[in-house]
Amino acid sequence: MRGLNVLDLGKIVTLKVNGKNVTCKENETLLQMMQELNLEGKVMAAAVNMDIVKQDKWSEHQLKDGDTVELLDFVGGG
Repeated sequence: MRGLNVLDLGKIVTLKVNGKNVTCKENETLLQMMQELNLEGKVMAAAVNMDIVKQDKWSEHQLKDGDTVELLDFVGGG
């Protein structure tokens, strides 16, 4: 059995997601972060550092240490 090599993990970065500190791997995409948080399919809009990221770019937008991410869903009501 091979031992765990911490170099294989890459750098861990801290983000603020909807006001809470979240850690992820450096250069992880917005979509990967949503998948890890079990939010894929639940998020309707996303902004990183106050800039809207269009849904078709979520799989390309790489997150960096210190990014502030806002994930929004829409709730109907009346």
